[in-house]
Amino acid sequence: MAHGTGLSRRGFLAAGLAGLALPALAGCASSVSAGLVGAQLNPKTLVYWNLFGGGDGSRMQTMEAGYQKGHGGASSLQSTTFAWGNPYYSKLTLATVGHKPPDVAISHLTRAKPLWDGGILDPITDQDLALVGLQASDFNQTPWKAQQTDGQTIAIPLDTHPVVMFYNLDVLKKAGLLGSDGLIVSLDGMDKFEAALAAIHNVTKGPALTIANVAGETATPWRVFTTFYNQHNDATPFISDNGAKLTVNWDVFDDVTSRLQSWVKKGWVNSGLDYATAESYVFTGKTGFYFEGEWELTTGQLVKGAHFDMAPIPMLYDKRAAQADSHTFVLPKKDRTPEQRQQVMTFIKSMLEQSMTWAQGGHVPAYQPIATSAAYHKLTPQAHYASAAQYAVYDDPAWYGGSGSTFEGIVGAELGLVQQLVHTPAQARQSITSQLGVYLNTPSPL
Repeated sequence: MAHGTGLSRRGFLAAGLAGLALPALAGCASSVSAGLVGAQLNPKTLVYWNLFGGGDGSRMQTMEAGYQKGHGGASSLQSTTFAWGNPYYSKLTLATVGHKPPDVAISHLTRAKPLWDGGILDPITDQDLALVGLQASDFNQTPWKAQQTDGQTIAIPLDTHPVVMFYNLDVLKKAGLLGSDGLIVSLDGMDKFEAALAAIHNVTKGPALTIANVAGETATPWRVFTTFYNQHNDATPFISDNGAKLTVNWDVFDDVTSRLQSWVKKGWVNSGLDYATAESYVFTGKTGFYFEGEWELTTGQLVKGAHFDMAPIPMLYDKRAAQADSHTFVLPKKDRTPEQRQQVMTFIKSMLEQSMTWAQGGHVPAYQPIATSAAYHKLTPQAHYASAAQYAVYDDPAWYGGSGSTFEGIVGAELGLVQQLVHTPAQARQSITSQLGVYLNTPSPL
């Protein structure tokens, strides 16, 4: 969809609901109320919205303080954090259609595209980048190219966060899977990987690999499935035409899901574990492998006595692939003076230059002066899996897709049932087709 200058259908609907949403936001920080009900801010204060909690939130606050230190102190920046997921993107949309958006905001790359299609974002021009000495070649080209839409730059990537393989060093040593350097040996190829699963199973007498898939956990089954799905040369987009068509290659779907079920039946993979339990297994030596986003690095570092490392998920099929998303900076649509554009770009550049702080939490920096630096290459275990960012695979664009989306919930839930051996691949296929039907047949509200 072309990027319009007026309100989209979604924008019109959101504007009509704005009055209902305001009471619920009465207790939020002042930049929220300023964004939605028109309270006055210091015109020189940059307003920034994000969705970072926990360790990411703490690291982002450190980076914000770095910006403030060099740009006028605390009054130079007003940062507000919202709950992760759909509520955040709804608030960002409401504020923008109400003509009171933040100056700059964080968006997952997969959620930036629907925002763009809805007329919520301004493009970022080469001239904007040049204001602070940036250019396209400064970034990992995988997320950079993924964010480009309608021939425009719609977001500036801060990181890539791929799904990776955590491994327990003690278990793998007993299974004979560590090299002379103390790191995991290459397990590329199905035969090698399955032999490794069998060897680990003999050590743990339980699962060799854990994948969280119950108690509402739908994202992880999707991340793991789409990683292996996209390792096939014959993989096609799961959905296309902005979510209007279901175009998955069902033969590849059946191959991946049948293989997963065979691992469960052999006792190599758990049939059902919640998120916290699945990750605890690898940090306490109850399993050898754990598939999850690299952000769980910080959880493992808090576990006393945990001996683990990390690596990209092996290539089991035709090519390398790792499901991922990226945190990006976006510019909500608003009139900006040249001075305001300079201010926004200066803030973004400051955040990029502090990417080593961000990398402490596991995310792979998109800004190449940091990602290729000697300091980052010495950062472990981050440097051990950073290559996965080069072949990251992003979810297909759809108005109901992206991280934390309806699509992810529907498909991930069915994949979780496959892992539990509750549904066969054929039953999952039927259920996915049925549940997605209402979205496939509903015109995009954007």
